[in-house]
Amino acid sequence: MSDKSDPRIETYRQAALAMESGDFTVELPTASDDDIGALGDALQRLGLAVERKFHELHRLREVTEHISSGVLLDEVCDHVYDAFSELIPYDRIGLALLDSDGRMLRARWARSELGDLSLGIGYAAPMAGSSLQTILDTGEPRILNDLPRYLAENPHSDSSRLIVEEGIRSSLTCPLLSQGRPIGFLFFSSAELSAYADEHVDLFMSIAGHLATVVEKGRLYNELLQLNELRNRFLGMAAHDMRSPLMVIRTYAELLLEDVGVDLPETAREMLQPIHRASEQMIVLVNDLLDASLVESGHLELDLRSLDLVEHLRGALPTLQLMGRARGVEVRLEVLAQEARVDADPHRLDQTLQNLVGNAVKYSEPGQPVVIEVREAGGRFLVSVIDTGCGIVEEDLPVLFAPFGRGARVDSNQPSTGLGLAITRRLVEAHGGTLWVESRFGEGSTFRFDLPAR
Repeated sequence: MSDKSDPRIETYRQAALAMESGDFTVELPTASDDDIGALGDALQRLGLAVERKFHELHRLREVTEHISSGVLLDEVCDHVYDAFSELIPYDRIGLALLDSDGRMLRARWARSELGDLSLGIGYAAPMAGSSLQTILDTGEPRILNDLPRYLAENPHSDSSRLIVEEGIRSSLTCPLLSQGRPIGFLFFSSAELSAYADEHVDLFMSIAGHLATVVEKGRLYNELLQLNELRNRFLGMAAHDMRSPLMVIRTYAELLLEDVGVDLPETAREMLQPIHRASEQMIVLVNDLLDASLVESGHLELDLRSLDLVEHLRGALPTLQLMGRARGVEVRLEVLAQEARVDADPHRLDQTLQNLVGNAVKYSEPGQPVVIEVREAGGRFLVSVIDTGCGIVEEDLPVLFAPFGRGARVDSNQPSTGLGLAITRRLVEAHGGTLWVESRFGEGSTFRFDLPAR
């Protein structure tokens, strides 16, 4: 029988077509010692190699997707450990990062199948005099396939001693580089001698490259958090230092306007009135800035107490009515619930009510009512502040609760920082509630918040 008529050739052709389609499970007849049998052996090995590379690329794509999704570094490392265990040899993976000045190396994450870690998270060693410096200088990975022998030749290597104590016999160390800058190392380790070869390097370096991206994102995120914390701290300190002198200015202006032992000429009174008004507006601004810095820094603390929401609203009503009386607006309470017991901070609850009622009064015309309504709704208590004022333009509703999101209904004659509603929403959320608005331009607005029943 000629080679051209050998049935194995057609089998091999079909196998090649199947591999082209991603099917690597075709079994080939390879027992013969002739040239066609050798071809079958080579095709079988090629299929196994391509299948292995296919799975490696698939796992790499999964790691890339995890990185792009913004998950935490520890989660990505765990995913790498689980994803590649069937494809490449390791019993342990470790991650170590350099300090900002590059002088110290610290273990950041590690996971092993061999039991307790001797070289655990937090272990640190100086880079000066370390053999790892060569890896950073060259940017090339290092394979050590006999760690006990390496330790015997380098008895002062504390990290090698610890890793050998864990049962590790081979290691492959990959540098972590971000934009060409060294940031740390990724260590693959095996309990077997001679576990690593050059064929593993490309895949391991690809994994290291992806992890370097995660590390860099985490570093930038931490820097952003620190800058944000610094900003909030500065804002709080500045606002706190401004409040005391403003309170003094307002108090003296009030005393002088009330003719306390001083007979002021009319021109002086006219000059004092804008001073008093400006100081009040500035105090509102400073208080809002203080609250905003507390909220944004996560330092807002609530003095939670068990209280009857209905009774609390009734007690707060005279103050709220005074806010309306100054503009000729009636503020009234409508109770559609019996005892409404909640856990709340009385001061912050009053602040929430004053912000919402103050806004409703501000944008209502004299003679228009503002109604505070409280009712039970599905195991929660719903408080609504309803006005029939100018309403809010629809396109402004999505940004209304954002800091400085004041919207188109702002009256330039009314003092406002643009922080009040943002702070109010965060106060309600801190109580386990939700704040939202329903409004049509020209027909008024209803701000609602709910609180969980105690």
